[in-house]
Amino acid sequence: GFHPETEESSSLLQRAVSLLHRSYLDSASQGSFQYSQAILVEKDVFLSELKAFAQAKEAAGYSQEELEETFAFLLFDNEEEAKEVCQAGLRVNSSSVSMLGDPAKGVYISKYADFLHPRPWYHGRSGYIVICKLIKGKVKVVSENYTTSYICPSPGYDCHVAVSGGNIPSKTNHCQAFEQSQFYVYEVSGGSTAERPRQICPYIII
Repeated sequence: GFHPETEESSSLLQRAVSLLHRSYLDSASQGSFQYSQAILVEKDVFLSELKAFAQAKEAAGYSQEELEETFAFLLFDNEEEAKEVCQAGLRVNSSSVSMLGDPAKGVYISKYADFLHPRPWYHGRSGYIVICKLIKGKVKVVSENYTTSYICPSPGYDCHVAVSGGNIPSKTNHCQAFEQSQFYVYEVSGGSTAERPRQICPYIII
């Protein structure tokens, strides 16, 4: 018979894969990726912080829609990097992207599971995706800014998205689609930005 672990891990893999499939921008991606194993990485501390964040924002009058949990994605070349983020959380200063806000004050995470890197995935390449739970909170739409004077986190908001990110044609070049579908997430309290925004919680490595 099945060992409970393998049955559990295969249902986790199925759950993760269907979640990824629902999060593709380009329908052609359905057949392009193969996923081999899923590891559940929920850490109590991150889960309780996500909950605390939601409770604080609910008390501040946020709508149910703003407090809804969604998913977002990070790509890593190796398992160590993926595991490190799951241990330490997604911290500021970890992104090379800067067009939606200062990377030293917030974190970037991808909205689509098939645009996780500025360059297209080539045949035969492999990597590790960390699926995170995300509460977007109040989202501010900002114009992409490619200068070195970075946009700062907006007071009263929790997340920036690109103006063009609302409706990305699947014909857009890969790098643009990647950039336009980033969430820039931050947490500002008492004038300083959190090292690790509580509204992102690593969930599954696949």
